Parts: sequence; structure tokens; C-alpha cells
Amino acid sequence: KQTLLLPVAMLSRENTSNLSESPFTGEWVYTIIPPYILTLCLLGLLFNSFVLGVYLTHKDILTVAEIYLCNLALADFILLNCLPFWGMYILNNFNWLYGDVLREMVNSIIIIYFYTSSFPMAMISVDRYLALVKTMKALWLRRKLYAKVNCLILWFIENFKKLSSVLDYNHHSNWKLAHQIVMNVVGFVVPFLVIVFSSWNIIKALATVLVYAVTLLFLLCWCPLQVIIFLHTLSDVEVLDIKLWKETLDAGTHVTVYLGFLNSAMNPLLYVLSVQHFWNKVFLLLPTRVINHVTTLFNIGNQFCT
Repeated sequence: KQTLLLPVAMLSRENTSNLSESPFTGEWVYTIIPPYILTLCLLGLLFNSFVLGVYLTHKDILTVAEIYLCNLALADFILLNCLPFWGMYILNNFNWLYGDVLREMVNSIIIIYFYTSSFPMAMISVDRYLALVKTMKALWLRRKLYAKVNCLILWFIENFKKLSSVLDYNHHSNWKLAHQIVMNVVGFVVPFLVIVFSSWNIIKALATVLVYAVTLLFLLCWCPLQVIIFLHTLSDVEVLDIKLWKETLDAGTHVTVYLGFLNSAMNPLLYVLSVQHFWNKVFLLLPTRVINHVTTLFNIGNQFCT
């Protein structure tokens, strides 16, 4: 039987074998989580594919923010394609039945996502900060070429990092400990500080609901998982008694990992679908006959309201 090596190996077969006996979990792991994963996958793929389709088929050149949004949607789309395998992995009692190659591929994509998704969000916040707070002083920093180069560098670093970790991974405690620390610092603390700094300065200049929502969504989806990873690190260095904390960490890992994946489905709703500029692009992609029909209905509605 094969197991799926999830990020920092927290959900391996050894760590989940006693979940059904835990008073904190039980059968809900098998009855609730797989349907949740499949539902999240369907909604997330629908939203993110819609976003990618609109941006990639529109004739206008993408703005800096839209370049980052496309990369964020692409990262979410790739990750969500792997989640059905994870759902089946749980239904099969945490046994991987699809071969070593696919296991490594799914595992690599999941770990890459942990980093790749957070940095576009940070870059979007920085771009909004430069556009709204440093409007004239930072025009040269908001060039489209810089945004494309930043995204290419990010994808290259993350794929290279994961390739090296796959080749060197041997389940040694030092590797696991280092990886958990990197996930805490690089995957959460640094992007979160960037988002908070940018959002705080935007709020002081121009308070918007979207800015608050972006910061809160990132914190809600990723902070619980990062706390659990940090507690795993403390247990690995024997600061916490693993015998006392094992059941809590096992259950907490399940809940927080799946909460983090919720971010993949919510990102397009928050960053794109709630922005009027995006819907203007959608409107321009519609056939002329449809546009005329919608405009007529809109005018009739306005006349009725007045």
C-alpha cells in the first residue's frame, strides 16, 4: 500500500492510522471531507477557468494586476485538479492506489501551491498600494514587463525548489523540520506582512471593503494551518509532548489543510468576480446581439425603477 506524501508529511498513513479511534475525529474524516473536497474542486475549477478564459481571450493587453491575477488563477486551477485524487485517497482509507509517478506529481503540485498562491496575493497587494498610495512616484515599478518577469521567476524557483526536495527527500527529521520552518516563514509570514503593510497604507489613503476582505480571507484560510505546522515543529523538537498533542494535531491538520484549500475557490470571487472592471471585459466578449438585449433589459429596468 502506498501513501500520499502531503506537505511536511503530516497526513501520511502513519499519522492518520489512529484518526478513526480519536474522540476528536472518527468517521467524519471519511464521510464529510471527500464530498467537501469534490464540491470545492468543482466550484473552484468553474470560477478559476472562467477567470482565465476571460483574461486570455480578451483582446486588450493585461494590466499589471491582471497578470498577477492570471497567475493566481492558474495556480489555483492546477491545484484543484489534484484534489479529487486526495478525496479518493481518503475514501481508500489513506491508501494511494494510482502509482508512484502520479503520487509524486500530485504531491509536488500541492507543495508548490503552498508557496505559489501566496506570493501573487502579496504582489497584488503591493501593486494596489503603488497604484493608490504612490501613484506618481512608482509608475516605473508597475511596468507589465516587471510583473511578467516576477511571475516567471516565482514559478521557476518553486518548481526548482520542489524538484530538489523530491530528489533529496528521505523522511529525515532535519529535512522535515527545515521544511516546516520554511512553510511558516516563506509560505505565510512574509506574504502576510507584505499584504498587511500594503493594505494598511491603502486603508489610510482610501478605505475599501475589498482591501479588508483580502486581508481577512488570507488570514482566515492560512493562519490556522500555519499554527498547526508550528505546533508540529514544536513537537518535533520535543517542546511539546507528542503523546499528549498527537490526536489534536492530527485532527487539526485535517481541518486546517482543507480550510486552506477553500482559498482556491474564494480567490476568483474576491479578486476578480467582485470587480466591475472584470465584468466590463466579460460584457465586451459577448456577441453584439446579446449585448443589445442586455442593454435593453437594463434600460427597461431603470425606467421601471424611476
